[in-house]
Amino acid sequence: MSSRDLLRFRLNGQPTEVPCEGSRILLDLLREDLSLTGTKRGCDLGTCGCCTVLLDGRPTLSCLTLASLCEGHDVTTIEGISPPQGLSAVQRAFVDHGATQCGFCTPGFIVTSTALLRDHPHPTRDEIVRAISGNLCRCTGYLKIIEAIEAAAAETS
Repeated sequence: MSSRDLLRFRLNGQPTEVPCEGSRILLDLLREDLSLTGTKRGCDLGTCGCCTVLLDGRPTLSCLTLASLCEGHDVTTIEGISPPQGLSAVQRAFVDHGATQCGFCTPGFIVTSTALLRDHPHPTRDEIVRAISGNLCRCTGYLKIIEAIEAAAAETS
């Protein structure tokens, strides 16, 4: 890509073309250029997980990813997790189990948990803890989050 080419990729299942400078990070492209503000800016260092999106189905820190690396790939944000009829099983479980607290870290947890349950529909508690270890929450002791993920796993079995 040159310094300001059109970036072409699938965003939340839809073909997307957007002008993008080569040095633009994915988080800024999503929030500022595409108005998808569900992906949160937390630490800008890749340590908190608030900015997690799925890149070709894998949890990826958008604050550390150049947008140009998404050329020809699939990006799913928290906005793309919800099915047309309402909340996903993971989102519903987070609400039902009080796992949202202030909600700032919730999109990253939900995106990460969605990928976990897609790849491992019946994870153990240890597998859940490992999967979410890159997501930080300042409001909880993580128990409600883990219980919500377990409930979502049980619901989808």
